[in-house]
Amino acid sequence: MPEKRLTEVLPGTLDMLILKAVSLNPLHGYGVLQRIHQISGEALNIPQGSLYPALYRLEHQDLITAEWGVSDNNRKAKYYTLTPAGRQRLREETAGWYRLSKAIAAALNTTREEV
Repeated sequence: MPEKRLTEVLPGTLDMLILKAVSLNPLHGYGVLQRIHQISGEALNIPQGSLYPALYRLEHQDLITAEWGVSDNNRKAKYYTLTPAGRQRLREETAGWYRLSKAIAAALNTTREEV
């Protein structure tokens, strides 16, 4: 059975994915969508309607900053970069995600004999 594309992410993970995408290099909004799609192995497709409120929220939490620039297709675009606070939040969120995924994997791999 082919793997399904994911159009929704778990609550609380969109911000972490945005921070990760922006940590790799400055990106405009649509570039963030493309980068998340790319780094997820093309499994995640984030709707624009979810992305832009999240970018606004992250900017107002001083986790990302925005500067106007010109995109590859010569259009005015807002480019986002990570702040030091955003870098710290990404480290914390990533560590928490790995702890959670390890715990869930352990639970799912438990056999009847181990209980």
